[in-house]
Amino acid sequence: MAQQQQSEPDDPLSKGEIFEVLRNQRRRYVLQFLKQDGRPVELGDLAQQIAAWEYETTLDGVTPEQRKRVYTTLQQTHLPKMDTAGILEFDSDRGVIEPTDRTRDISVYLEIVPGSEFAWRELYLSLGAISCALVAALWLRIYPLILLSDLAWAGVIAVTFTVTAIAHIYHERNMRVGQGEQPPELSYGTDD
Repeated sequence: MAQQQQSEPDDPLSKGEIFEVLRNQRRRYVLQFLKQDGRPVELGDLAQQIAAWEYETTLDGVTPEQRKRVYTTLQQTHLPKMDTAGILEFDSDRGVIEPTDRTRDISVYLEIVPGSEFAWRELYLSLGAISCALVAALWLRIYPLILLSDLAWAGVIAVTFTVTAIAHIYHERNMRVGQGEQPPELSYGTDD
């Protein structure tokens, strides 16, 4: 079997390479765990946590068979593939996995947008359209809008956009890989 050539750290991965590596849920879980902890981890600890996520149980509730199943596929398939891509460093002799700069760089590809999620771009487009209509109504001096000064209306628009942006940032931070006890996709029950 021909051995894959490892990517150089400075060579950017193509989207195709990133998606190929990340199309598997177990590999996404690896990144969740590495980003959560931010330090080298032992393969056994990683396998235990991923098995708990996959079998929807606690760390103590994972059976030896479940842990072994996850451990084996991580060791033989998933971690070597991610190591070859430079997404992490896997020392198979020591059983240690370390994050790399690429571990952080690919998180943009892992954001979860559930099907029921409100599209933020539509909210901003709506706010922009309402603001334009409000400005036009003020320009035409339509009653009762003229009861407030133009400066007061500008303040209302500015505060509305600022509060919306704060809510968006807060929501986005909660959806990032490594920002919680479990991967975002478990919170929303997405299928792989």
